[in-house]
Amino acid sequence: MHALFVTTSASQLAPDHPTGLWLEEFAVPYMAVTAAGIAVTVASPRGGAVPLDPKTAPDDEQRQRWQPALQALQHSVPLADVAAQTFDALFLPGGHGPMVDLAHDATLHALIARHDAAGKLIAAVCHGPAGLIHARRADGQPFLQGRRVTGFTNAEEFLARLKDVVPFLLEDEMKARGADFHSALLPLLSHVEEDGNLITGQNPRSSEDVAALLVKRLTAR
Repeated sequence: MHALFVTTSASQLAPDHPTGLWLEEFAVPYMAVTAAGIAVTVASPRGGAVPLDPKTAPDDEQRQRWQPALQALQHSVPLADVAAQTFDALFLPGGHGPMVDLAHDATLHALIARHDAAGKLIAAVCHGPAGLIHARRADGQPFLQGRRVTGFTNAEEFLARLKDVVPFLLEDEMKARGADFHSALLPLLSHVEEDGNLITGQNPRSSEDVAALLVKRLTAR
């Protein structure tokens, strides 16, 4: 089994608003997937070291516990270098960075379409689904159309005080692409949706549940 984790390369959301990957959303699934014996390749649009959102800088305990994940983030491969490969799963962690680059990355969208047509697992958490909004199925239909999903909500963006900073509201954009969007009754609680080969998590607190489901689905194959 081999999974491709696709992270952002974006380090700036807007002037005076640095961004990047939200570490927990990468590290928790990375540690769970690799512990299950599943190989992981980490890719990003530009390759190299992946920028972390400053708000998610690890403390000493996390740095020790997530050391393999942090090491993997220092050496991501350019996404174009793996565009022709096939993986058992694609996973898109969040942070606001994906709204800047993955949302508009044609290489990623082609990978998603090809893997979706083959029935491969596709998973995303928090703002990771930004990489799905402009993707299309092999027949040209929006990737999200009719699919039951979740992602970072408008209410959560408001609570993060970034509602007027982000380039778009993820919940609104997912719904505009025909998604059947669901979320937890209260903001910031873990919530995961599963629809066929697609797994989505609402926010950082969903990272562990997304990871567990991804491992369960991969190891059952």
